[in-house]
Amino acid sequence: MKHLFSTALVTAAFALPLAAAAQVRKGAAKLNQNRSQVGLPTTAVYLALHVGDVFYGNVGSKDRLDFTVIGPAVNEVSRILAMSRSVEQDLLLSSNFADALGPEARRRLVSVGRYALRGVAQPQELFTPEPDFHIALPSSPEAV
Repeated sequence: MKHLFSTALVTAAFALPLAAAAQVRKGAAKLNQNRSQVGLPTTAVYLALHVGDVFYGNVGSKDRLDFTVIGPAVNEVSRILAMSRSVEQDLLLSSNFADALGPEARRRLVSVGRYALRGVAQPQELFTPEPDFHIALPSSPEAV
């Protein structure tokens, strides 16, 4: 991908899911605040971002067809997400994702440690954004 697209475009493409994650976190906090004020239960939202190779498409039979995504990257992001509660972070990024963000954004990430993830060959360093790190979603797709 880096050979087909400019570095700036690739970096911007990886910033979008991080900005979307920030919006999800903000929306969940607002929802929890509103629910709490009227005595309703609240919930926690955990997110993990990773980049890697996957296979996707429709799997099944003519009578029951499901769209699915499978592959090592799916398993890895699932294991990263499972670490969220253990490291007390609601947003975790893999080292592959952190590297894809580019050096400027990468400096705004904090390592939460290196972990052996079940079913993953090598230990993975996990990151979370600094508390004051914000990436805004562009107003239109053309802005990327």
